[in-house]
Amino acid sequence: MREIVLDTETTGFDPESGDRIVEIGAVELMGHVATGETYHQYINPERGMPQEAFEVHGLGDDFLRDKPKFAQIGQAFLDFIGTSKLIIHNAAFDIKFLNAELKWMGLPQIPWEQALDTLAIARKRFPGSPASLDALCRRFNIDNTSRTLHGALLDSEILAEVYLELIGGRQPDFALSSQPETGTGNVASQWTPKPRPTPLPSRLTEKENAAHAEFVSKLGGDAMWSKI
Repeated sequence: MREIVLDTETTGFDPESGDRIVEIGAVELMGHVATGETYHQYINPERGMPQEAFEVHGLGDDFLRDKPKFAQIGQAFLDFIGTSKLIIHNAAFDIKFLNAELKWMGLPQIPWEQALDTLAIARKRFPGSPASLDALCRRFNIDNTSRTLHGALLDSEILAEVYLELIGGRQPDFALSSQPETGTGNVASQWTPKPRPTPLPSRLTEKENAAHAEFVSKLGGDAMWSKI
């Protein structure tokens, strides 16, 4: 199962008011494991950067001036994500911006159901508790000390770790449980291994057996090894 953990940085909060995407970062997961494949792109927003936005991500006009415009990278971005599930913190914000940019290019929109919102998952699991990415890092003891400013790729990498914790830890597919399964009208039971019909042959050599016997004989008659 392929999933894409994704984040964007923008010039503000509303694409319909002229705000644009300035950075996209994404991390590929396969079976809930990072593959090492990433997507990262800075984007020229074709407008000035408001001071409030600059203070969030540190991406200024001079830095972004020679970066490609969204129209130059939109198709490559769609090719990277494909139809994979998109893991996004506050998905409504990022999908709103991505679909606005794609619409202006005449490219297909990203279906809302393609996105999985980790913010909604966190609020459901921990009602009333802070659910920001930083708060979840503190909850799950995830190191985010390098996150002095928002950055799309770094935040995607951190979110990938948070996501695995939110869905049950680093090995979510093992379905380990201490609770026995029950069937309708049946008494709960647990699976237990059956003994082998034929014991496995010993891997010890005669020399090793003799050395062990000599060692045990020196421990005295009350030694545990002499009773088993």
